[in-house]
Amino acid sequence: MPVVSEFEGIEICLYFDDHLPPHFHAKYAGQEALVEIENSCVLKGAIPSNKLKLVLAWSELHKQELKNSWNQAKNMELPAKIDPLR
Repeated sequence: MPVVSEFEGIEICLYFDDHLPPHFHAKYAGQEALVEIENSCVLKGAIPSNKLKLVLAWSELHKQELKNSWNQAKNMELPAKIDPLR
């Protein structure tokens, strides 16, 4: 499970050969949310709302990079790192 970005104590992870739809895992303080890449919406789980807002904003800014990294992970390649939220 490669970490592709980290900010505000949040880890953004992609799993190798993960299930559809394309998504990433946002982890914070022992909690986890699965976020769909295309629509930046939570598929499952939860993290605190103030952190989730940051994750969703970051997701919109890096949508194409997330899609590329998803495809790399899906192909069992190490996904590229993505700049954190600044």
